[in-house]
Amino acid sequence: MNEQVREAVKQAMAARDMSQGELARQTGLVRPAVSKLLNGTVGKVPDNWQRILDLLDLELVVQPKKQ
Repeated sequence: MNEQVREAVKQAMAARDMSQGELARQTGLVRPAVSKLLNGTVGKVPDNWQRILDLLDLELVVQPKKQ
């Protein structure tokens, strides 16, 4: 699940030709924090939420906003 979210963000960045540095600047984060979020070092869904989602056969998904 977390990998799906990270991959969706990476694809959206690529579609906008956006670097990690630019994403960091526009979100007010530092580039190393963005890198860690995108490679899965940090930013995982908390275990308790994951257990709830698994029990209910749900998954967290990312989709583009409606215009």
